[in-house]
Amino acid sequence: MNAKTNTGPKLPAAIWVLGCVSLLMDVSSEMIHSLLPLFLVGPLGASAAAVGIIEGLAESTALIVKVFSGALSDYLGKRKALAVFGYSLGAATKPLFALASGAGVVLTARLLDRVGKGVRGAPRDALVADIAPPEARGAAFGLRQSLDTVGAFLGPLLAVVLMLRDADDFRAVFWVAVIPGALAVALLVLGVREPERHVGVASANPIRRDSLARLSPAYWWVVAVGAFFSLARFSEAFLVLRARQSGIAVALVPLVMVAMNLVYAAAAYPFGKLSDRVGHRALLAAGLVVLIAADAVLALDGGWPVLIAGVALWGIHMGMTQGLLAAMVAHTAPAQLRGTAFGVFNLVSGLAMLLASGAAGLLWDRYGAASTFHAGAAFSVLALLALLRRR
Repeated sequence: MNAKTNTGPKLPAAIWVLGCVSLLMDVSSEMIHSLLPLFLVGPLGASAAAVGIIEGLAESTALIVKVFSGALSDYLGKRKALAVFGYSLGAATKPLFALASGAGVVLTARLLDRVGKGVRGAPRDALVADIAPPEARGAAFGLRQSLDTVGAFLGPLLAVVLMLRDADDFRAVFWVAVIPGALAVALLVLGVREPERHVGVASANPIRRDSLARLSPAYWWVVAVGAFFSLARFSEAFLVLRARQSGIAVALVPLVMVAMNLVYAAAAYPFGKLSDRVGHRALLAAGLVVLIAADAVLALDGGWPVLIAGVALWGIHMGMTQGLLAAMVAHTAPAQLRGTAFGVFNLVSGLAMLLASGAAGLLWDRYGAASTFHAGAAFSVLALLALLRRR
């Protein structure tokens, strides 16, 4: 039912189901990822630079793969099958982390896991845009992102409980993470029905030059904005490493991701709804201002309270910008090319994330943690100035 109420159009049940699928998979993934930097630099003996390279390669791999999965979903007219395959691959890689004996195995597992994320990401986002009413796409993406982020703080919270229970046994936590991943796949298979208009409707190759020419200048501007945001914001693995420097017990370090994702989850849906009503550029600019403040606070060596303040600001920034950028892609791309549009957007953002995370790791090793966050703040200022200069 799409009748308007005082709170706007009602979101279809499938949007909620897709959000819950994301929630379960994020519980699984974040139980591992919230501990992985510590697992790498501790038991496996890796450096901070290695963590940055692994995280940058992993995240950029996911985003690069989205180009091809998004284009394939446009060509076949089928989003759900690709999303199921991607979630299944992600779930299947979780045992590899528990079995890892070195950084190479972790890198392999991360890359395969992120390939799964890449395969499912663009088709799933295109499916959200297909299902949601056009006038409520900001709310739909905000809701999905909010539920996704609920999983992202429940995962680290479960990791803390299990680490305390099992005396810092990383591998035991990694084995438990297999369960919610399998549940996410089952819920997607049973709980989401793809809109009939996309089933079995083949089209021309969406990554041909004439097809890409249908993507408007407004869309390419959104792609450029997404790249600048990725360059200004490196991997969240560095938040975990910063927490370890505060001197708290290893078992409690994942609480930093709990705090960040709790704020992110609380902010994503309200800001998603707000983006349906206000100018996008103003909201993006405000998000960059918050990121600058987050970097400035995280550069300080003020102990646990200062760290939590910086992490909370980071979460607000994510809630303000991530769902908004997804909605902007959906608004500026033709319906028949939405999967490709999300894929290209994420390819460019992924390459930017790879550069940012690699540079952050090198700065961390050579000049210390503060230099990493100072550099992030400086690039955020440049991104803000570029955004404000555009008419």
